[in-house]
Amino acid sequence: MAQEEWVAEQFEEHRTHLRAVAYRMLGSVSEADDAVQEAWLRLSRTDAAAVDNLGGWLTTVVGRVCLDMLRARRARREDYVGTWLPEPIVAGEPGAADPEHEAFLADSVGLALLVVLEALTPAERLAFVLHDMFGVPFEEIAGIVGRSPAATRQLASRARRRVRGGAPAPDADVARQRRAVDAFLAAARAGDFEALLEVLDPDVVFRTDAGPGAAGARSPVVGAPAVARRVLERGVRFAPLGRPALVNGAAGIVVGPPDRPVAVAGLTVTDGRIAAIDLVLDREKLRGVAVAEDLRS
Repeated sequence: MAQEEWVAEQFEEHRTHLRAVAYRMLGSVSEADDAVQEAWLRLSRTDAAAVDNLGGWLTTVVGRVCLDMLRARRARREDYVGTWLPEPIVAGEPGAADPEHEAFLADSVGLALLVVLEALTPAERLAFVLHDMFGVPFEEIAGIVGRSPAATRQLASRARRRVRGGAPAPDADVARQRRAVDAFLAAARAGDFEALLEVLDPDVVFRTDAGPGAAGARSPVVGAPAVARRVLERGVRFAPLGRPALVNGAAGIVVGPPDRPVAVAGLTVTDGRIAAIDLVLDREKLRGVAVAEDLRS
């Protein structure tokens, strides 16, 4: 096998893992793919045979690339109007998508957690993602962020505290999540305020991302009564017209044709109730979303 073919084969074996790392760092599938592509370009300029741990080397490279992208994006987003939400990963029922997408979906994290990660500094996010989610030693992460291992450990510790305090832990049983989502959709379609209160957590948070500079951008809505009223407003069409889907590996909602959805909602279900609703309306973020045809009606 030629050297170029061997390098390409080795890279493909790590691609799904690298996309998972980059997506957790960036909250964007398109940007994650850009980061992975940059890692491939750097690998193609390197003597891969001399790298002892190619997977570790590639993870480090992707981490560096994502750190630079986060720092640049943070500066650009200062004038973002409304709530910024991650780019969702959507599928229909298990087995409907291609194997690579299924693996990526299964290895994804919820939108609510990604929202909390977005509030971290780039260095905190890198330390938390690489160490807590992928087990990279602090000694290796320290070289990426330019700090000592002890200081890097503190970065991850601060991030961990913010994640625990800011992201509700979803129920592990997707079937239980689905039952809550089905009850939510039924109540929304019936215009039943009291039924909505039953399925919403008292402290539920409803976030909407309509895109940068969107007219009528809103701050997050907090509390079951306020969220129920927001869901039943005339202009909120995602719930009555929504269909169940897997959004970032959890029960969620999609609105619109499978190849061109107009809205995607990730729902965090905790103890059988909906604790967070993250509604993505941004057309750019939905441009690359294609939903399997076999969604339940």
